[in-house]
Amino acid sequence: MFRHTKKLQFEAKPEKPDAVFAMKLQELIGGAFGEMTVTMQYLFQGWNCRMEGKYKDLIMDVATEEIGHVEMLATMVARLLEGAPADVTAKAAKDPVTAAILGGMNPQHAIVGGGGALAADSAGTPWNGKYIVASGNLMADFRANVAAEAQGRLQTARLYNMTDDPGVKAMLKFNLARDTVHQNMWLAAIEQLQEDGLEGPVAPTALFDEENQEHANTIWGLSDGTAAPEGRWASGPAPDGMHEFRYLDDPQPLGGPASAPPPDPALYGTYAPPGGQGSVKGAKAATKPQSMGDRIKDALE
Repeated sequence: MFRHTKKLQFEAKPEKPDAVFAMKLQELIGGAFGEMTVTMQYLFQGWNCRMEGKYKDLIMDVATEEIGHVEMLATMVARLLEGAPADVTAKAAKDPVTAAILGGMNPQHAIVGGGGALAADSAGTPWNGKYIVASGNLMADFRANVAAEAQGRLQTARLYNMTDDPGVKAMLKFNLARDTVHQNMWLAAIEQLQEDGLEGPVAPTALFDEENQEHANTIWGLSDGTAAPEGRWASGPAPDGMHEFRYLDDPQPLGGPASAPPPDPALYGTYAPPGGQGSVKGAKAATKPQSMGDRIKDALE
């Protein structure tokens, strides 16, 4: 159950409308690393968590906070759009070039959102549930959460430098601080998982005895750059305490040619037998495609 409180987590009052910045701010709502993404990511991680207790409670705490961040940003967008599109359109009409892009305003704010925020990014691309990570493995998920908060904070910092509005900056300062604490929180949660013996440095910890250990410690040098061996990852003990890093300067391929098998004749793929024997036409004619009925029959037998 969720209960809505009318008050915002932090104030969202711009000093003056700015339809152009409203379009930019959409990235923090419906972008790949926007607040809608972390909201749904944390909600599904919490709903999929199989352990009652501190981890699930933490995830749901932050997930619920992120709903409030979406509301805060949506409110700011609506207030930045005050007076648009009428004012923006009037200015645009004086300049054919500017008119072509409505003075920089996102037309969907007027056409689709009625002067309000959208579930989309700054380019108008709709938010997509494929952005979220909710695997059921807390170590893998928490690492994804750190990355999501880092990317979100990066984009917030960039937007902070794109406005001079003190009201907008005040809200973005709050967002920056929350992204900071959330990164530190997820990093602490990763450490806690390890202390509780629930996961190791590599997630998941299963199948170490099944993986090919010969290839579990080698770093393949495959670029023209020469500085990679200077890194911590090129030699010495690995973070999992089970492997020793080894850098390969000239790794050799371990497999054969990347040749696909002959196509199914019924799919009409272009094909000539190896060695130059025959022709595409002959190869097609060599095997008469089965009818769909015969293929279904063979599959059932």
